[in-house]
Amino acid sequence: MTPDLDRLVAFYETLTVADVARFPEFYTDDAYFKDPFNEVRGVAAVQAIFVHMFRQVREPRFVVGERLVGGDAAMLAWDFSFRATVFRGRQETMRGVTHLRFAADGRVAYHRDYWDAAEELYMKLPAIGCVMRGLRRAVAA
Repeated sequence: MTPDLDRLVAFYETLTVADVARFPEFYTDDAYFKDPFNEVRGVAAVQAIFVHMFRQVREPRFVVGERLVGGDAAMLAWDFSFRATVFRGRQETMRGVTHLRFAADGRVAYHRDYWDAAEELYMKLPAIGCVMRGLRRAVAA
C-alpha cells in the first residue's frame, strides 16, 4: 500500500492535543522514533512524546515546506513554531527535517527527526544562549 503522505502532513500541520490519540492511524504498533532528545519504539511511546510537547509549549504548529519521496520513504523539511515560558512567551521557530520509512500498510514504521538543538534551541535560551553564541564565535572559521 502506498503511504498517503498528504494525509500525514495534514495531520501534523493541524495537530492538537486531542489528535495525539490518532497516532495509531498513521504509525505502526512498533514504530521507531528518534529526535535529538528521544529514542523510543512503539506508537504509545511516540504519543507520549507529543503529549509531553503539548505540556511544554503553547501554540505548537508544524508547517511542511518541502517533500522528497522515493519508494517506501520520504523526507519532510519543516518549520515548528511555538511559545514557551523559557523563551518569555515569545514565538520561536525551529527548522528541521524528518526521515520517514513506511510499512507495507502505508503507516510510518520509522521516524527520525534531524534538527540542530544548539542553533535552534540552546542558542535562543536567555542564559545558556550567551555561552553557546560565544562558543560558536570561538570555533567559527
